[in-house]
Amino acid sequence: MKTITTTADLAQFCEAAARHDYVTVDTEFLRERTYYSKLCLVQLAMPGTDDSNAVLVDPLAEGISLEPLYDLFRDTSVVKVFHAARQDLEIFYVDAKVFPEPLFDTQVAAMVCGFGEQVGYETLVRKIAHQSLDKTSRFTDWSRRPLTEAQKTYALADVTHLRQIYEFLAAKLEKTGRARWVAEELENLLSPETYVTEPQDAWKRVKTRTNSPKFLAIVRELAAFREDYARSRNIPRNRVYKDDALVELASLKPTNGEELNRARLLLRDARKGEIAEGILKAVAAGVACKPADMPQPDLRRDKLQVNPALADLLRVLLKSKTESAGVAAKLIASAADLDLLSAGLRDVQALRGWRHEVFGADALLLCEGKIALAADGNDVKTVRV
Repeated sequence: MKTITTTADLAQFCEAAARHDYVTVDTEFLRERTYYSKLCLVQLAMPGTDDSNAVLVDPLAEGISLEPLYDLFRDTSVVKVFHAARQDLEIFYVDAKVFPEPLFDTQVAAMVCGFGEQVGYETLVRKIAHQSLDKTSRFTDWSRRPLTEAQKTYALADVTHLRQIYEFLAAKLEKTGRARWVAEELENLLSPETYVTEPQDAWKRVKTRTNSPKFLAIVRELAAFREDYARSRNIPRNRVYKDDALVELASLKPTNGEELNRARLLLRDARKGEIAEGILKAVAAGVACKPADMPQPDLRRDKLQVNPALADLLRVLLKSKTESAGVAAKLIASAADLDLLSAGLRDVQALRGWRHEVFGADALLLCEGKIALAADGNDVKTVRV
């Protein structure tokens, strides 16, 4: 198997790949000790039935540039095929502000084609390629060099079997007319907002038990400081302080080092130096925040009255519809979506785009009391009333 370590060799491979309809792509990376993922390996394969058209690209090799690969990503005549692409796309967007287009994600396509929810690559290899994978190298340190033969074999299998999986799923989508369903699902993956967290928005990811604007103002400042500090030093957020410590600090509102040390959940390194100073400044800024500038959470959904009986009927309807259509229920609606529908809200994911074709019309009729559910043997059908 070939490992590419120079820009010239990568350019040669990408030029050859650009003459094909698609190329399969995967990555190996580390993120346990950094804010940004550390790219350790890129796997690529052109159409074929063996390993001859597949390569490993070593992004850690001295002097190599991934620009030829990014040029291939920009070539819209070649479909770029991934499985569960989100983390891979984040790496490429952060590194070069580029997205591989057009994109095909076999995990999303498999859910549309009836293979279940968030189906794993190993499952698709078994069910479609009728092969098995050796996963013993899955959690190895991909930054260490040289790579072992077992690591190389494992990594290459992530793109060689992907060719057969892609061809099978693409043909099925073409036959069923569902290719646009997948395209709609992938729009979010190709949005920069998916991969960029602005410090002033980081608080929205912190779970709290209160929606008090005063409290959330402090949470916002603490989350913003943590995000900026972690990103500027390329360390994980939790190395600064964890979410539970952040919420505790927002409750304690420390004004000096002595009060800061009363926090039970704060890491030792956060009790001194730059982090401690940043915490105290963030708390002070949150406390001093004017009411007009405080976060204003959307409380409309909290005030909705969920109809448990209707929500249960919607779950039954969803199960019936998705089983009949051969599509994963998770793609259509979450349990929270069904609760919101039963409470009277209509601006929910389950009623948008292609989902409406599968679930929306009957869901709305059921909510309006214009249809009922009836059991017919092992099937559940809708009956107009």
